[in-house]
Amino acid sequence: MTYPTRYTVVGAGHGGKSMAAHLALMGKQVTLYNRTATHIEVVAKRRGIELESYPDGPHGFGAIQKATSDMKEALRQAQVVMLVVPSSAHADLAKVMAPHLGDNQIVLLNPGRTCGAIEFDMVLRREGCKAKIVLAEAETFIYASRSDGPAQARIFRIKEAVPLAALPASRTQQVLDAIQDVYPQFIDGVNVLNTGLNNMGAIFHPALTILNAGRIESTHGDFEFYIDGVTPSVAIVLEALDRERVTVASSLGIRARTAMEWLELAYNVSGASLYEAIHNQSGYYGIKAPSTLYHRYIFEDVPMSLLPIASLGMAYGISVNAIDSIIKLACIIHKTDYNRRGRTVEKLGIKNLSIGELTRYVNEGILES
Repeated sequence: MTYPTRYTVVGAGHGGKSMAAHLALMGKQVTLYNRTATHIEVVAKRRGIELESYPDGPHGFGAIQKATSDMKEALRQAQVVMLVVPSSAHADLAKVMAPHLGDNQIVLLNPGRTCGAIEFDMVLRREGCKAKIVLAEAETFIYASRSDGPAQARIFRIKEAVPLAALPASRTQQVLDAIQDVYPQFIDGVNVLNTGLNNMGAIFHPALTILNAGRIESTHGDFEFYIDGVTPSVAIVLEALDRERVTVASSLGIRARTAMEWLELAYNVSGASLYEAIHNQSGYYGIKAPSTLYHRYIFEDVPMSLLPIASLGMAYGISVNAIDSIIKLACIIHKTDYNRRGRTVEKLGIKNLSIGELTRYVNEGILES
């Protein structure tokens, strides 16, 4: 097999810089795109990113072939396009990318959060994109990483297994085969309903941030988010949210992993309770809490992760009281209505689909009119 050598990473934040540097260190030709040119100015001047890592992890200077804020230029020769941006930007990026995509390019959302690929596909169709791309999404982001400077990144941990699914699922193996030389950690995620409903960020991020609101505001996030922030009572709330997510998935015929099962799959850790399992995850140590409540753990994960899970639940008759309570608190704290801004079955164009029709769409790419 001939593997792709030309990657474009869209997004130069914590994750995008880490991925771009790591791909470069693995011998790939990497283009880094960011819509704001000043954010990649130093990368462009240095022609690369300095990557630090955990002991025995990837490290060194990753030479970047090109850093650009021109989408046409970024996509021109790309074989694999890795979107590493907040999922709230997926729809806008789909619109910007639509005129410049080419046949057989692989576009992978890292991650899709919940219904990310469905939204991306909907926007491309609405924009009249004729390119025959291969669209896929990851269940979660493969790295725990941070940006240490304008041309520096740090990887805390690389997940051991990350489910991935294409839309339609019949093309998943094509994506896995294309990237397996650099990312053998990606595995078959069944379909994008499975990856979206196994979205652990939806369970961990918003609730953990909101339930630690006082501590975040009083310390500006100067505590270990997943360690100090996950007390026994907080973990009980996370378990309640998780049960509702699993039940919504079950209504669609999906056997979703519990949070405990996910921690074992992604990090090979376990425990007698969710509280214990989280504290057994060594990669969570050293990760500080958000410094403010205006953070993507709320403004991204509520409308793009929790809301679509709740919307699917309500569409198919499942009670989501705990999830809805977190959504309502987020709306109050941010003085906005995430129900109007986020992904819902109405906005995704799947409101009137039966469970069978929805399953056929994600598996075969056939969308009933």
